[in-house]
Amino acid sequence: MESVRIKSYAKLNLTLNITGVKDGFHLLDSIVASVDLYDLIVLKKRRDKLVSISMHGCGSESIAYEDNNAVKAAEMFIENYGTCGADITIYKNIPMGLGAGGSSADSAGVLNGLSKLYGTCDRIGLKILADRTGSDTRYMLSGGYARLFGRGNEVKPIDSRLKLDFLLLAPKERISTAQCFKTFDSIGDCGGGSQQTEDALVKGDKYSLFLNNALAPAAKKLSKDIQTAYDELSAFDPLAVNMTGSGSGVYAVFENAEYCAYALSRYRGKFAPYRLKTHFPKKI
Repeated sequence: MESVRIKSYAKLNLTLNITGVKDGFHLLDSIVASVDLYDLIVLKKRRDKLVSISMHGCGSESIAYEDNNAVKAAEMFIENYGTCGADITIYKNIPMGLGAGGSSADSAGVLNGLSKLYGTCDRIGLKILADRTGSDTRYMLSGGYARLFGRGNEVKPIDSRLKLDFLLLAPKERISTAQCFKTFDSIGDCGGGSQQTEDALVKGDKYSLFLNNALAPAAKKLSKDIQTAYDELSAFDPLAVNMTGSGSGVYAVFENAEYCAYALSRYRGKFAPYRLKTHFPKKI
């Protein structure tokens, strides 16, 4: 095998609660879901141990080589397993700065791709490398429904096949994650709802979902676009409206695919809309 192609999927936070602070980092209790928006990653073997990368789409061409987490993931894999390098091409469809896990998806996709390319089957080792590239990269290795704890590196899979339909709005103004957490600290709303949402997912009951993001009040203070996105989606009377990550993506959950499609057809706001649904990855 000389090359592989990997689809690495985005995520949405259904809940995001802050449970405390340890060693300068906020501790999370968050339920996440994979959605059918993905970056396509193509990896080709090299004969040396170097890594090259080419980024395409969503403004990713501006990411400096030394700041690219996908490169860091590849270099750690090569050092850890003693393999040769790779030429990596990433075709981005997950907008940057959306809170949908695009950077982590790319890192996880590179780790999964290199493992397949070079025939390693060490899932535990990949999880350890994933933790070194980003807080939720470990989750991104497998995706699906999960509950994340700690800094996001403690992953509890949730056994659910509940299909959800989303309309995601993507404001152009990016929210600084660090500034969002700093603003959150001055507000002090820790959120809630993770256990109720987990129970609803297990039961397959979309009407009992309790979606919440403790960072949303802080994000709204930092960007008027966040509140505008909430208001625009709420006008369609969906089951719920929520923000993902630390922003700037805001999404609505609809009762069914038809109503979601209707909302998309009627949306006249200024933000780029994405109609999404839950994605259930194959078990690795």
